[in-house]
Amino acid sequence: MDKRYEVYALADRHFYETPDRLSAGVTEAAPQYGTARREVPGGWDASRIGDWLALTPLGPDGALAPGPAQGWKIHASATRANAERIAAIVWDYCVPRRIAFKFVPGPHLLHLRNTKYAGRDTSGKFVTIYPADEEQLHTVLRELGKLLEGCEGPYILTDLRWYDGPLYVRYGAFARTFVVDERGSLVPAVRDGAGKLIPDRRAPSFQVPEWVTLPAFLEPHLAARNTTTVGDLPYRIEKALHFSNGGGVYSGTDTRDGSKVVLKEGRPHAGLAADGADAISRLEREKYALEQVAGTGVVPEVRDWFTLGDHRFLVMDFLEGRPLNSFFAERHPLLTPDPDPKAVADYTAWAVRIHGAVERAVAAVHARGIVFNDLHVFNIMVGPDEESVSLLDFEAAAPVSENGRQVVAHPGFFAPPDRTGIDVDRYALACLRLALFLPVTTLFVVDRGKAAHLAEVISRQFPDVPREFLDEAVAEITRETPVRAPSYVEPGDWPFSRDSMVKAILASATPEREDRLFPGDIAQFSDGGGLGLAHGAAGVLYALDAIGADRYEEGERWLLARTAPPPRGTPLGLYDGLAGVAHVLERLGHRQRALDLVASILAERWQNLSSDLHGGLAGLGLALGDLARTTGEPELRDRAAEAADILVRRLAEPVPDTPRRRRAGLLRGASGAALFLLRQYERTGEQRLLAAAEVALRRDLECCATREGGAMEVDEGWRTLPYLGDGSAGIGMVLDDYLAQVDDPGEEFVHARDGILTAATCRFYVQPGLFQGRAGLILHLARTGDARLAEQIAGLGWFAMDYQGQLAFPGHQMMRLSMDLGTGTAGCLLALGAALDSGTHARLPFLPPLGRPPQHGPAN
Repeated sequence: MDKRYEVYALADRHFYETPDRLSAGVTEAAPQYGTARREVPGGWDASRIGDWLALTPLGPDGALAPGPAQGWKIHASATRANAERIAAIVWDYCVPRRIAFKFVPGPHLLHLRNTKYAGRDTSGKFVTIYPADEEQLHTVLRELGKLLEGCEGPYILTDLRWYDGPLYVRYGAFARTFVVDERGSLVPAVRDGAGKLIPDRRAPSFQVPEWVTLPAFLEPHLAARNTTTVGDLPYRIEKALHFSNGGGVYSGTDTRDGSKVVLKEGRPHAGLAADGADAISRLEREKYALEQVAGTGVVPEVRDWFTLGDHRFLVMDFLEGRPLNSFFAERHPLLTPDPDPKAVADYTAWAVRIHGAVERAVAAVHARGIVFNDLHVFNIMVGPDEESVSLLDFEAAAPVSENGRQVVAHPGFFAPPDRTGIDVDRYALACLRLALFLPVTTLFVVDRGKAAHLAEVISRQFPDVPREFLDEAVAEITRETPVRAPSYVEPGDWPFSRDSMVKAILASATPEREDRLFPGDIAQFSDGGGLGLAHGAAGVLYALDAIGADRYEEGERWLLARTAPPPRGTPLGLYDGLAGVAHVLERLGHRQRALDLVASILAERWQNLSSDLHGGLAGLGLALGDLARTTGEPELRDRAAEAADILVRRLAEPVPDTPRRRRAGLLRGASGAALFLLRQYERTGEQRLLAAAEVALRRDLECCATREGGAMEVDEGWRTLPYLGDGSAGIGMVLDDYLAQVDDPGEEFVHARDGILTAATCRFYVQPGLFQGRAGLILHLARTGDARLAEQIAGLGWFAMDYQGQLAFPGHQMMRLSMDLGTGTAGCLLALGAALDSGTHARLPFLPPLGRPPQHGPAN
């Protein structure tokens, strides 16, 4: 579970949304502090930049006053109680002195920055001040620090604290400058001692760049920071199990008796829950609850409680076993194309027994007057016997007598507002009944009525599950919620499903907004993310065009307006940025804008991009080569050839690390480079390109493992992936193209192709999307003509959702719907078009149907 998505699921009930928008309407601004509503003073500019309201002094000519591009910046943290006061003090201090600053303008945004799973690199930052030099830095720290004495706030992990107040300092970029990092991504940058742009590192720990000298007046503060250590504790911390914005969880040993323990850390004013409780308050709740249920045998026993610095620690006995979620990959019988009936029956019996054990454990907790309030598959520990269970993580627990609502929960088990007290746990137990068989209950945060559909699917796939076991779960989940038949058509009912998905996509469009046109993945809210092929407008327009839908001219006008010019910092690549936008605009007839965007890419140091398809040279080279073909521009052809030369040289270099640590797959692995080299080979006939494509494919195949049953998947060390984007299916698509070009591919490649096809035909996949779900496997099977395609199309229907009476699909993490190409409805539309309509041109860019005759001519 990627916790970043929870924040983006708070502001709208249907789609991932920026946190500063209310569910009442995406165009309505959230409440603001009085300081944020002040009139902008004369000689100043005020502008919204993401979550910030930035105030910058103007020069005599009315332009923004010049200032340093980087240096020591000051941050101020704040709590809900003192944020308004701090904002006013900073405004009143900085404006007369003409010091640029910015601050978070409203309480909702400040809360989200300090929630449990907010980014640790931005945690606590409420105000940023930009001193002109070190002398002014020292002056501001002394004077403003005096004004803010007594103000509390969460600790800013990236910075060095100034005394014990809310001010912190860090060296970094002031201006929005970007550079391509070692992974080929465009990231914020600073200049090093030689004037070279390098990434502006923002790790959650204070660091001084090697070319920067820490000012003398900060040295005592660094020394004070380093005095707090764990050396005097009677515990030896051995491993970090988990980090959140509220603190860490560590395993260790009690040095007094050698027993294994778990230490749980709470940071003051950080890790906020929905009710405003910080990590320490929640840790106090956990301690109280565990003490109430001590001796039941279903919870860890409390061992110690102490403070270190200003952090609180709860020490508990270590429980042997594994969390319940870890059993799915090895036990779930649908992770194979043809489940063995005995394996299905055995799993069913085990899952029902486990649920019974969890019910008894929860009942034991209730009998001691405690509601667990956060029951889910990650908080259930299954013992080494794989039958007994214990419950973990009681920080959300509360007395039964309070009859309160849930404030912290896993999205797939989050009770609706009408459930309080013990009913919260009953709801989670009902969700667990379904999640043990189909772990997709996050769909319920969009529509709890989906429970009835999933129960029907479970009955068909697991015929031995007692019907009352499922019916009782559905009744509990949908209590007070009318259960109605879905109004959308089934995905396989083409062309009606096509028309329905197109209507859903267009109904979701917001051409009045500047940040995005279609709702999609949270990546669209990063720099340029609302434009691109994977998650932005270009990808949706591409899918609509590919399946033969009518032109959405208002959407095209939106994309043209947002690329004149594109936002600064927009990535350059095919799926993440400008190359993909240019490709789509050329396809839609907007050639000059496409050429302009490509010219802006070529003005950058594009040769330093990574090698991959998503944002690197492979994707850029494909876009350049195709635009050269349609326009006849020799410069574009030459640059495509240069990109190919760079990739050939890189592939000739030794592999720097072990196969399992490399990224593999179509988007971020070597297969993307292989795809580009194959397309270049078709144009030029150069055998060296074909040979390099073989090397690239072998590199990705080295990262694959063959599972029991013959399925070949990308092995990440802790999981294997069959998917189109980062898994084996994407490798398989390029491998198919390679095999079409060679007479004797060898047994290894033929075996790999078969294993990858097997991996694409399993009964269950956890998400529907194109790059990380079932839709991508449908696209692969449609391209190969595999007979098992119909079963996968039917399985896509397990994820089907209703949006305004039309067919739509959830995005990544399945907490909200998505309309984008990479994760949502547009990607499902493209895959179904490829599978069900031979009259369309539904395919991924540069992956035409198999069997197309070679296009290469004589080598240059």
